[in-house]
Amino acid sequence: MARAAVLGRLTWQLAEVVDTTDETATVRTLFLDVPAWPGHLAGQHVDVRLTADDGYQAERSYSIATPPGEAPAITVQRLEDGEVSPYLVDEVRPGDRFELRGPIGGYFVWDYSQGGPLLLVAGGSGIVPLMSMLRHRAASSDPVPTRLVYSARTLEDVIYRDEVMALARESEGVQLVLTLTRSTPPGWSGHTGRVGADLLRETDWPEEQRPLSYVCGPTSFVEAVASGLVALGHAPERIRTERFGGA
Repeated sequence: MARAAVLGRLTWQLAEVVDTTDETATVRTLFLDVPAWPGHLAGQHVDVRLTADDGYQAERSYSIATPPGEAPAITVQRLEDGEVSPYLVDEVRPGDRFELRGPIGGYFVWDYSQGGPLLLVAGGSGIVPLMSMLRHRAASSDPVPTRLVYSARTLEDVIYRDEVMALARESEGVQLVLTLTRSTPPGWSGHTGRVGADLLRETDWPEEQRPLSYVCGPTSFVEAVASGLVALGHAPERIRTERFGGA
């Protein structure tokens, strides 16, 4: 029975776009209707497959943005030389369909039963699976202490900006550490530069409260953050990483 269930989750099926939201100038969220959706865990992803009129196919993986218990949505950043992302960001409209397979992944996932404290470190669009975790946390009646360290190029590039800032402002136990690496708006008093040893040290928990950490972003970002956490004394087995790059 268990094997059949796993195979069922990996079957391609048609997903219909029911709504879209522009998160930034280059990032868009697609809300999907997947009739046989089995449910997902915070942090999982899906495979998307597009087929051209001549039969050519292209596949890409995208993290699920919504929390468990809700229909899936994916947040896609347009890559100028991409085969799939320009179509999903610029062309897709409600009612359009494409093939989808998932949910996939059992390592980079979090459930509130795992407890905390929880450290989430995101670079760019690496915020997407971590946002699923934040939304899942918000639905818990006993939310764990959570810190989000988020690196973006500019304030305009911060994905889910209003929601993230509202969570930090209104949710007990949620702290946002936002750092901008390229430019800052007038009057900016927050952090600047990449997530390095100094920022990790500044935002670390006391040794007796070391968190369960999730790090997602480009490969170089993830490797630097994970190494920095280990150097601060975090146990490697409590650091979970997911990295992305060009296809």
